[in-house]
Amino acid sequence: MTEIRQEFIEQAKQLTRNAEVLPNGFEELAAKLQHAHDTNTPLRIKLGMDPTRPDLHLGHTVVMRKLKEFQKLGHKIVLLVGGATAMIGDPSGKSETRPALTKEQVEENAKTYFDQMSKVLDISDAEVVNNADWLHKMTFTELLQLAGKVTVAQMMTRDDFAKRYAEGKPIAIHEFFYPLMQAYDSVAIDSDIELGGTDQRFNTLLGRDIQAAYGKKHPQLVMMLPLLEGTDGVVKMSKTYPEHCISLTDCAKDMFGKLMSIPDTLITRYYLLLTDVSQEELVKMDEQIASNSVNPRDIKMKLAHIITEEYHGKEGADKAQEDFINVVSNKGIPEDIESVKINEDKSLLDLLVELSFVQSKGEAKRLIQGGGVKIDGEKLSDMSFVVKPNMNVVLQAGKRKFAKLI
Repeated sequence: MTEIRQEFIEQAKQLTRNAEVLPNGFEELAAKLQHAHDTNTPLRIKLGMDPTRPDLHLGHTVVMRKLKEFQKLGHKIVLLVGGATAMIGDPSGKSETRPALTKEQVEENAKTYFDQMSKVLDISDAEVVNNADWLHKMTFTELLQLAGKVTVAQMMTRDDFAKRYAEGKPIAIHEFFYPLMQAYDSVAIDSDIELGGTDQRFNTLLGRDIQAAYGKKHPQLVMMLPLLEGTDGVVKMSKTYPEHCISLTDCAKDMFGKLMSIPDTLITRYYLLLTDVSQEELVKMDEQIASNSVNPRDIKMKLAHIITEEYHGKEGADKAQEDFINVVSNKGIPEDIESVKINEDKSLLDLLVELSFVQSKGEAKRLIQGGGVKIDGEKLSDMSFVVKPNMNVVLQAGKRKFAKLI
């Protein structure tokens, strides 16, 4: 066995920061890195994306930042849009079948993906492919040959399938084809390493098995990245829970404010997964927070500025911080709030939805119950409150959303 040189051991150690490499850890990764260098053959790093929603959030950037590290080392990033797989829907981590998308929905959602990803990656240097280009062309015989390489017993080791089966919940046959199709993608693009969140463990490892079944001598490694919690600190960040999600399309003020709303227990985790802060700095922050020698708010504010600056520039981050300090710390009202003309009596619940301060009346009710809705600075608890014309008051929803009602 060829001895691995220290240069590639160090590269592997850096790349596996925050990540788990399967099946044999960073040593196998180091060997792949060295072989790629010695043969002048860049590794092909796969990231599959099903465009189930039109925008990305900070949770997605955990994997994207890892791709960027590989890209800086000269390896080829392969961004795979799941044009075919999204039309089936992956139930990973779900207790029921995820709704499938139409071809038109897939295409519409995919349009915005790469503009957003370019905020982190050099998209111009990436290889972009769509699995519809090969999966939609498979014959029925080829599909059966693919299915013949995996047993039902193997499929039932996937946690969500096993759980649903045990609970007597239905599992459609087509759902078995999702991981099979994703695995075949690794054959089609000849990937050397596949990245994914920890909820993709089964799917990505199956890709390794299918590559071997199709004759690849050194099948792909799998690199698992942590799932980032939303601003509630409990559920993973997802557009399913918009009130706890920080989207890459959020304006600077909203992004900064949402980051300032994370619980103190998540501060160093966000630093770890979303910034380039060193391990030494992380340890120091943990010690400062534990000893109360520094106000956690100050550490959090630096975090919010770093991340907001990455997506909106220094000027945008500076202005967002200034607004936050004025509105929250000094309990002020922004200077540039929108004036909304009220022409007739209107339910407060309806108005909150119309202004896009909340996604639904249910969310509006929860916000009111939590004391998050104010009129001229006074908390409002009356669910049946009616806004009337010419009230000339300031409506506040949460910490960052304001409107002057005239």
